[in-house]
Amino acid sequence: MAKVEQKQVVVNEIKEKLEKATSAVLVDARGLSVAEDTELRKQLREAGVDYKVYKNTMMNFAVEGTQFEGLKDYFEGPSAIAICYDDPTVAAGILSKYMKTAKTLEFKAGVIEGTCYDAKGMVAVADIPSREVPVSYTHLRAHETDSYLVCRLLLEKKKENQQATHYPITLRITKTRTQN
Repeated sequence: MAKVEQKQVVVNEIKEKLEKATSAVLVDARGLSVAEDTELRKQLREAGVDYKVYKNTMMNFAVEGTQFEGLKDYFEGPSAIAICYDDPTVAAGILSKYMKTAKTLEFKAGVIEGTCYDAKGMVAVADIPSREVPVSYTHLRAHETDSYLVCRLLLEKKKENQQATHYPITLRITKTRTQN
C-alpha cells in the first residue's frame, strides 16, 4: 500500500467519525503522564466519546466540507480530538473536570452542533450541564406529578367511601398544586 493510500485510510476514518458526531473538542495534551492519559481516555470511553491523537494534516483534510471545518485554524502543535455522538457537551465537561487536576491539558477549540468555539468558549460550554441532568430532573418532576395525582385520586376515593379500612396507609400531601 502506498503512503498516500495509507493516509487516505486515516482521513476516511476521521471523516466517518465526524459524519456521525454532534461535537468535537480539540485539546493540547502535551505534558500528560501515561497514567493521566490512560485515566482520561478511560473516562471519555465510558461516556461514549472517541478520543485520539491524529496528525494535524490528516484532521485538516478530514474536516473539509463538514460542520467541523472551523477547527482548521487550530490545527497547530500536538492535537488530540474528542468526538461525541450523543450528548454534545459531555466531552467538554469531562475534559474541563480533568483539567483541574492535570494542569498541562488545555482546550484549543471545539465545534458543538455546528458552532465553532475557541478555548475560552469551550470553557463556557463545559459548564453547561449534560443532557442527562435536565432529563433526569424532568423525569423526577414527572414522577412527582404522577404521585401527586395518585394521592389526590386516593383521597377523593377515601372521602367518597368514608371508610379508611380500604386504605391502610395515611396519605399526606405537602406540596400544593395550582389549578389552571
